[in-house]
This record gives sequence, C-alpha cells and structure tokens, in this order.
Amino acid sequence: MGISRKDYILDRWVYYASSRKKRPQEYKKFYSKDESKICYFCPRNEHLTPPEIGRVEYKGSWKLRWFLNKFPAVEKKERSKLKAKKYFSQGNAYGIHEVVVETQHHKSQLADLPVQQIIELFEVFKVRVKELSKIKNIKYVEVFKNHGKDAGTSLVHSHSQITALTQIPALVAEEAESVKKFRKCPYCDIIKIEAKSKRKIFETKNVVAFAPYASRFNYEAWIFTRNHRKTMEELSENELEDLALATKKILIKLKKINASYNLFIHYSPEKENLHFHIEITPRIATWGGFELGTNFTINSVLPEDAARFYRV
Repeated sequence: MGISRKDYILDRWVYYASSRKKRPQEYKKFYSKDESKICYFCPRNEHLTPPEIGRVEYKGSWKLRWFLNKFPAVEKKERSKLKAKKYFSQGNAYGIHEVVVETQHHKSQLADLPVQQIIELFEVFKVRVKELSKIKNIKYVEVFKNHGKDAGTSLVHSHSQITALTQIPALVAEEAESVKKFRKCPYCDIIKIEAKSKRKIFETKNVVAFAPYASRFNYEAWIFTRNHRKTMEELSENELEDLALATKKILIKLKKINASYNLFIHYSPEKENLHFHIEITPRIATWGGFELGTNFTINSVLPEDAARFYRV
C-alpha cells in the first residue's frame, strides 16, 4: 500500500509509490558525450570568461575562481520601477549572477575534490554572500549548483552559481514564515529526532545529514548544523569542515549511480530565524502531469531506503 507524507513544517505533500521501487543501481543513467572542444572554464581559457572577480591562489595560478555569468538570469542594470496592474506586474530582472569554477581539472567533479577544497569553496560562498548582500536593493543571495544534464547544467566543468536577488525566494520565505508557527526553531527539534531515526545518513559532533521525512526527490538529502546557525557567517571552522565532509560523502554515493543533482543553500533572511542548511536533490525521476497539475510529488524511494543507500 502506498503512503503519503507531509513536510515537517510546510504544507507540502509527497506520495510514495512502493510499486515503482528499484535498487539504487537500476537508477543509473548513461549519457552520450557531446562536449564542446573548447572549455571556457579550463586553465589558459580565462580570457573567454567575463573579467575575474576573485580567485583562490594555487602555485602561481588558481584553485578556484569566480566571475559574472556570461548568460545571466539577472543583471545589475538600472533598476526600473515595477509596473503593476490588477493581474499584471512587470519589472526588469535586476540582480547579480556569478559563476564559481570549483577546480582547474576538467574531469574532476565536486565529489572528487578533497574535503579541504570543498571547505575553500564554502568559504568563497560565505564571502560572496556577505559582499553581495551589501548592495542596495539586494534582499537575498541564492547559492546553488547544477550537476548533470537532468539537473540543468550546460557546461561539464565543475562549477557553482550565485545569484543576488531583489526578492527573497518564495520557498525560503515560506520556510521562514512556517518557522514562526513554533515557539522555538522546529528544525532544532527535527535534527535531534532524525539523528536517531532510520533516515539518518551521517552525523558528526557538528552536523547531521538525513533523508527528509517527506522527501520529494529520490535519494534527497539535507545537511543541518546541530547548533542553531542562521547564516554561513555564523559557522565555525569545525562546522564548515563537517558540512564539507557530509557533502562529499553524499555526492560520492550519487556519483556511483551517475545521478544528476541540484545542491542549494538556504540561510535566514534578515530579521528572520531560519536554521541554515544545505539541500541535495538528485534528479533521477522526471516529474509528469501529476506533479505539475497538483503540486504534489510522487517519489518511488522511501527516505528510510535512501538513507540506507547512503550509509552502506
């Protein structure tokens, strides 16, 4: 018999179809190689990208570097006044869109990088979020990564993206608003429960990784700090290291089944109390009419089974 589950705090439901259940390896996908001969992110091709904003130095060259996205979703042009009518509102897509190249090596992906380099990447995220948040009219800085064709990536060379936005993303706003329904942070309680549940993936003194109770995606994983942190700026060195370690452990397992995935960071908007966390959403299943027509989700992998996959 199938079951349905509601998200911890959001009004979001997921239906679990156990009849569609497969072994992890049966989800593995194979892609034909159709890469361009020129990689814009490889060393010696730096001139092919927009001017560099910053880099992490390495032996006279770079280990990580970041610059404006050549094909941005938002741009820092003159901000136009919002034109709003009864049903129709329009404004220009004002903001800043950056790319962070995570490694010099074309064939290395985030899962392949040493933990120390993932820590350095997270440090870059921390710095960029802080700097971009200072810009007038910017209300939120979204950090995300697309890996694999099914996750929306267009360039194979490992990279992440940062978008500074004039609006707080709807999902982040919904999370922050839902938290207010509780006397204290609900995620602090959830972390304690999941650290002892069958959905636990990995834990250290500082972080807990688990498959969320109402996972929308096959093998979805969340990583939370045990202590209540609202932003990356509040993270200690040990917390940052453990976040990087948990991220690597999860991505190594996803690499074994060649899964595309999205990774994104949610932190607390100003004056809110949202618990900082990282979400990793593998893009194994294709959403169809049911999902698009109802805003519910069908997931063929119970989170308890997903967590077991990661732990083994």
